[in-house]
Amino acid sequence: MAVVTSFLRCTTAAALALHHHHHQPALLAVRLRFPRHRIPTSRAMSSSPAADAAPAPAPHQAGPWYAVPDLSLRGHRFAVPLDHSSPGSPSAPRITVFGREVVAAGKEEAPLPYLVYLQGGPGYESPRPTEASGWVKKACEEYRVLLLDQRGTGLSTPLTTSSLSQITSAAEQVEYLKHFRADNIVKDAEFIRRHLVPDAKPWTILGQSYGGFCAVTYLSFAPEGLKAVLLTGGLPPLGKPCTAETVYRACFKQVQQQNEKYYKRFPQDIQVVHEVVRYLSESEGGGVLLPSGGRLTPKMLQCLGLWGLGFSGGFERLHYLLERVWDPVLVPGAKKNISYYFLKEFDMWVGFDQNPLYALLHESIYCEGSSSKWSADKIFNENGSLFDPVKATEEGRPVYLTGEMVFPCFFDEINALRPLKEAAHLLAEKEDWPPLYDISVLNNNKVPVAAAVYYEDMYVNFNIAKETASQIAGIRLWVTNEYPHSGLRDGGPHVFEHLMGLLKGKRPLF
Repeated sequence: MAVVTSFLRCTTAAALALHHHHHQPALLAVRLRFPRHRIPTSRAMSSSPAADAAPAPAPHQAGPWYAVPDLSLRGHRFAVPLDHSSPGSPSAPRITVFGREVVAAGKEEAPLPYLVYLQGGPGYESPRPTEASGWVKKACEEYRVLLLDQRGTGLSTPLTTSSLSQITSAAEQVEYLKHFRADNIVKDAEFIRRHLVPDAKPWTILGQSYGGFCAVTYLSFAPEGLKAVLLTGGLPPLGKPCTAETVYRACFKQVQQQNEKYYKRFPQDIQVVHEVVRYLSESEGGGVLLPSGGRLTPKMLQCLGLWGLGFSGGFERLHYLLERVWDPVLVPGAKKNISYYFLKEFDMWVGFDQNPLYALLHESIYCEGSSSKWSADKIFNENGSLFDPVKATEEGRPVYLTGEMVFPCFFDEINALRPLKEAAHLLAEKEDWPPLYDISVLNNNKVPVAAAVYYEDMYVNFNIAKETASQIAGIRLWVTNEYPHSGLRDGGPHVFEHLMGLLKGKRPLF
């Protein structure tokens, strides 16, 4: 298909994932100083006099400079309120948010403007640079880059299955987790800007996938803090109390198309997947044990599509993984087994155990005053036998893998998520989510915005992205099928330079 490229200007008021939201895993700080590395709790959860008397941490601590090839870096730690709606109380819980400042080597003291990077997810940390490369190298030609670990990720009071276990009640886990969406990520960014940027001047932000969702929240509620906005595969759906069903209906269609492309490329894998589904469904309990302690079932097998169908190189990686699915027969008559290699690789591909926020909040990022009620599972079931792996195998049809969707069964079949099952169900029913966007403000936007919209994006639907763009005044779009959702990773310098050209007027409207 020829490259589709167009420049659109809307006068009135789309990720990794993956990883995808959208998750795209970081490719390439902090710890809470509250009493001594414990997760902060509400007064109902902890009323220790010693904790109440602990001195408040400094709002900002900067670390020393260090180097990787051609870059200088240093960490910044900010003590921010867990709940920005009540920040003043000395006893109010605080968390640490970490940002890594990156400049070209030798420019440590140069008067450069800031560019803040918001990673995809939800629940994934920013990249960890090992050298000057990709979009970071390009951005450092004229910016001081701040790679922000969004709250709950990386070195920003990371929420893991082990740290969350310190909160023993599912209801209290939900009360804690509700503070980890885009609205508070933006408030953290504003706190950081006021403490870090000379004269608290506005800065530029780059949002990839879910990071772009956060950027649109930023445009809605704190546009005064923004000089310009760059978006890559990150225009969120607008206009409904919960847009999750709209998203998944659109995404299932795109995922179906990606499956058809995959099996056209690798038709031999139709039979391979049939054999695996048959083996799993006939195993005791309907699946086999994974090295992580979880269970691989036919429905869990479909999760390979999350990373295999939507990112550059994903088709090839998926095919080569399926080549290694079976153990060789060393002894005649030995029982057929799925290889340890495949099971271990599956664990690493899925990866929800290390970043549980992705699974816990994945549908909640679409909610404003309404609950998601496991929307992806609902749309999966609405598709009837189309995505049913056992029926597809019985009927000789290709087994469709799934995309960026979180299902209730994850909290049964993924060992590390099992302790969070009750909290996950409570989050799916929670209705009183605060607003994430203000369409009237976006309609009157004055901040320069440039967005890369990927025509065949499996994670952020193209049509939904176009509709959202029509609500953001002055946005300039670069629509292309040259890249999938992972364009910023695959062609970072080109994507970054192209968007900067749109902002600076170097690219004509038509």
